[in-house]
Amino acid sequence: MELIGQGMEGAVYDLGDGTVRKVWFDRRPEDVLPLKEFLDEVPELPFRTPRIREIGAGEGGLAVSVEDKLTGVPLQEAGLPEEQALEAFVTVVEALRAARPGPASRRLPLVGQSFWDGAWGESLAGLVRRRAVATKVHFERDVPDFPGLLEGVLEALSELEVGELSVVHGDICPPNVLMDGARVAAVLDWGFLSTAGDSTFEASLAAGFFDMYGPDARRLDDLLLDRFEQLGHERERMRLYRHAYAIVTATIYDENAGDGHYQWCVDQLRR
Repeated sequence: MELIGQGMEGAVYDLGDGTVRKVWFDRRPEDVLPLKEFLDEVPELPFRTPRIREIGAGEGGLAVSVEDKLTGVPLQEAGLPEEQALEAFVTVVEALRAARPGPASRRLPLVGQSFWDGAWGESLAGLVRRRAVATKVHFERDVPDFPGLLEGVLEALSELEVGELSVVHGDICPPNVLMDGARVAAVLDWGFLSTAGDSTFEASLAAGFFDMYGPDARRLDDLLLDRFEQLGHERERMRLYRHAYAIVTATIYDENAGDGHYQWCVDQLRR
């Protein structure tokens, strides 16, 4: 077996037969089953998505899964002109916008917590409220009038009226988009924020994730926000979702708020 990737959730090994083995760091087989059921429900798209073929137990009872191997070059390594790379993001978001989710999408946790409790907006407001318990001590120091901002976000989310829901990946970023030339070949790494939801949530996050830390980050973010607005995603709703994401994930990687992701979240709330 050849190690071909490692992230927060596990290490991935190429089995050499068109499949890969994922050794999960902290999930047991029963924890991975809802993700398998969700992925099985994802309808056919213009690009490949993961399929979990088997789930077993490895060392310490932790999950080991066998999945189809998805091939392609990560977007940031594909050498595409800027316009084509941006269009790849738009292609993914708009394809998912048209994809209807099944019942398993409501059984997935988001950022490790149960999520669905009422309508989409109410459920997202609940997650923001719970995660703000961990982030507010830092944001009250770094974000002017954070209590007022939080109250506004919760109120706006609770009042959202969203029509038909879409399949949401929740982490469309260059390493998760595999390219075959200028064509999107596959989208990886589902589960962190994957659910049934408002496609404008996906658009808002994808625009920010295209380049989070580079010198052109703001310019590229604005280009994508403009493009998504042209496609019918409301600008103010994208802003609301960006605020919600920042509150939910600010300390997800460092509970002491000492990493670059936290600062990115602060910048989104101050913007």
